[in-house]
Amino acid sequence: MADGTIFEKRGVPAASIVTAPFTRTADAMAKRHDFPGYRYATMPHPIGNLKPEQIRQRAREVLPQVLAILGLPAEAAK
Repeated sequence: MADGTIFEKRGVPAASIVTAPFTRTADAMAKRHDFPGYRYATMPHPIGNLKPEQIRQRAREVLPQVLAILGLPAEAAK
């Protein structure tokens, strides 16, 4: 989250991803870094115990959010 706001402040487009239980923490961190309202993608929790194919599936599922944050069309995923 902090990295995403730092990149954005430097003019580098970034998309942070957080798991659902940490959205309040993400909002607080964005505010702390003077970036209130910072948009980020969310995915279900937990991810630490997922197998590689399961995490790839989660990545595919969150990709539309990431592309939207970066201002890219959904077709960019292909």
